[in-house]
Amino acid sequence: MKITLTIFSFLVTTTLYAQQRDAGLQLWYNKPAVAWEAALPLGNGKTGAMVFGGVGTERLQLNDNTLWSGYPEAGNNPNGPTVLPQVRQAVFEGDYEKAAALWKKIQGPYSARYLPMADLWWRLQSKDTLPASYNRNLDLNNAVATVRYKIGNVQYQRETFISYPAKVLVMRITADKKGSIDGVLDLTSKLHFKVSTSTADYLVLRGKAPKFVANRDYEPQQVIYDSANGEGMNFEVHVKIKTEGGNVVQAGNQLRVSGANTVTIYLSEATSFNGFNKSPGLEGKDPAVEAKANLQKAVALSYEQLKAMHIRDYQSLFKRVELKLSADNGVAKLPTDERLKQYASNPTDQQLQVLYYQFGRYLLISSSRPGSRPANLQGIWNDHVQPPWGSNYTTNINTEMNYWLAENTNLSECHQPLFDFLKELAVNGAQTAKVNYNITEGWVVHHNSDLWAKTSPPGGFDWDPKGMPRWSCWPMAGAWLSTHIWEHYLYTGDKAFLKNAWPLMKGAAQFMLHWLVTDPANGLLVTNPSTSPENTMKIKGKEYQVGMATTMDMSIIRELFTAVIKSGSILKTDKAFCEQVIKAKEKLYPFHIGQYGQLQEWFKDWDDPNDKHRHLSHLFGLYPGSQINPATTPALAAAAKQSLIFRGDVSTGWSMAWKINWWARLQDGNHAYKILSDAFTYIDPTVTRDAMSGGGTYPNLFDAHPPFQIDGNFGATAGITELLLQSHNGELALLPALPDAWKSGSIKGIKARGNFTVAMDWKEGKLVKATITSGSGGLCRISALQPIKEVEVTSNKSKGNNMNPLNTSYGQPPYEKEPKATLTELKVGERYGIDFVTEKGKTYTIVPVN
Repeated sequence: MKITLTIFSFLVTTTLYAQQRDAGLQLWYNKPAVAWEAALPLGNGKTGAMVFGGVGTERLQLNDNTLWSGYPEAGNNPNGPTVLPQVRQAVFEGDYEKAAALWKKIQGPYSARYLPMADLWWRLQSKDTLPASYNRNLDLNNAVATVRYKIGNVQYQRETFISYPAKVLVMRITADKKGSIDGVLDLTSKLHFKVSTSTADYLVLRGKAPKFVANRDYEPQQVIYDSANGEGMNFEVHVKIKTEGGNVVQAGNQLRVSGANTVTIYLSEATSFNGFNKSPGLEGKDPAVEAKANLQKAVALSYEQLKAMHIRDYQSLFKRVELKLSADNGVAKLPTDERLKQYASNPTDQQLQVLYYQFGRYLLISSSRPGSRPANLQGIWNDHVQPPWGSNYTTNINTEMNYWLAENTNLSECHQPLFDFLKELAVNGAQTAKVNYNITEGWVVHHNSDLWAKTSPPGGFDWDPKGMPRWSCWPMAGAWLSTHIWEHYLYTGDKAFLKNAWPLMKGAAQFMLHWLVTDPANGLLVTNPSTSPENTMKIKGKEYQVGMATTMDMSIIRELFTAVIKSGSILKTDKAFCEQVIKAKEKLYPFHIGQYGQLQEWFKDWDDPNDKHRHLSHLFGLYPGSQINPATTPALAAAAKQSLIFRGDVSTGWSMAWKINWWARLQDGNHAYKILSDAFTYIDPTVTRDAMSGGGTYPNLFDAHPPFQIDGNFGATAGITELLLQSHNGELALLPALPDAWKSGSIKGIKARGNFTVAMDWKEGKLVKATITSGSGGLCRISALQPIKEVEVTSNKSKGNNMNPLNTSYGQPPYEKEPKATLTELKVGERYGIDFVTEKGKTYTIVPVN
């Protein structure tokens, strides 16, 4: 009886998933992938696979997010405490060239590289491999990749998914004619490896990662391996085949299947990674133990059970949010790559925009789950031993951008790997602070990190024509990353989380209190040395890399200090420390508006209006920060807008994604929409392009930097949400930057600060209805472009009255104090608003005036 009920429950679950399927949420193609950027990504946070969909030969390119080159190498430089005062003196004297030369004496080695693991090959044993029909797709509804083709009179199908609960990859091959499946399975790797077969249905690949990969990104350089038991990661891939009908035999280091009705392939993998502070070769764990255990558990279940478990787990996250725009105009009937190619001449394909939005959410679910490592520059997908920029954690924008969508698209759980990583960074960062700068309180991270939580300033790019300090002289990542803790609290109201993470925030602020110095010219607190990441100052025709008090530095510190002050008040802790932070915040070097009306990037008015650099780091205070907005700081908002106009719209993929968010914060949805449309430029992966030559999108919807960087996908999805809902200014702004192109639509399930879940419908550019579900209770402030007629709670209605000026004294939600009135209608300029007190768990309907 118990078994019957279990089977019945799986059948019911599968039926429900089929009913919930959105036909528009598929990437599909009428031919196999000929390039990696056309293959389809699968992942469970740890294991990643790129499915090529070949007919005669199928390739699954595999990754494990703990497979990196190297071993723990701090890279700290004891010369730092002696050199740092010299750097600061040179900056104060205006000798910026000397300051940059001195800084190089503090730099250490570059970070480790994220590596490819292996390739799984399935080769069809057939004389005829020319299909009469073909289709491959990735269904975002269930995170399953499917390949269907017909050869002769036989219809074949391959389904592949990677299960988070079961920790395995599963591929099932079926045919509509019995005994038709003949094929050979084998494993290879670009790293050192050996393959063995213990039984006729079991393959094992044992591999070794290099202990060192040279720093140059694009040209093959030195790759150094140690002995089998020395430095460098060990890894294993285990594969088992089950067939219905036919037989499996050992053929050398391959498995040969003949005459099967159905073939199911189970794959598990593991590495010797045993912690960020342990050598994987000398102190690593045995990867065979984990790989065997996971595989044994998986093969004990049926394919149907594994698939149902996978879908149920995945949809518990993915199905939270639904976006609908205009009706399908028929373009969705075309393959995804063809739609992308046609987008420039048909920019009305709003269903492609929806697909791209949900694809961003899919990628985060697939590359960042509790217990995994955080998503890196390419999520968890990489096919190169020497990937661009090491496919590492570039923490001067890219790592942070990876998680901008985690909260507002209702994927808070996917944020957790970043918080776990911060704990490791804090340990190493405390040592870097002490060794490099003689700062004994707090922790620091520079612009680049890796699996080993490296925190020291990395050098190593001897080919960089402008030198290294412009990106290595940047100790601000710990401060920026710590603001993610505050954001997670604002969205979830999880006070226990905030209390547990408080030491991290406090430590980041402690370092900054010691890093700040007093400018003798004005008595204000400044950072010295300081850079605006990867850009250079242009002074009287010369370029310099190192200065002081860049706007980004001061904005990050101001954001962190604000979060620390509010957190300390909520937690009622460290009062004396918080008072110290309050005093320091009051003395921070402020924003400045330059001679061209721009937000000043540098300490002095050195901005070049012709500068088209991809980084606009000085706009941090506009987004993701909350210091600049049109309502409360109109002059600074106008200056930020001028900076955006000077830099232009088209840039690298991630830069364009950031610009979407900036224009959304400026409430210019049409400009944001233009950049979003520009991002749909088709990039052919088979054509060689210069790096950073203008953003676009690859056939599989991966963001093209170029090359591929996943932050562009994540940033654009966050930006689309920001166009529809904002909550950084102490209110829930409904449709604050709705583009004219999105005349009608709906969205549900997105999140706002204060732990509110929001759904909205709009028509002809106007809000029709919104529902707000309160997860924590407390004050809710709504603002919209239309007057609000009433707020309905179940059958009770409250109408607004008493027009009052907007009161921003409550700060950001969740509010510390609540007004006594349950409902107050507010009007400011062209925006209208309502305050009302919510009860935890209740849903409120917002009805605007027609």
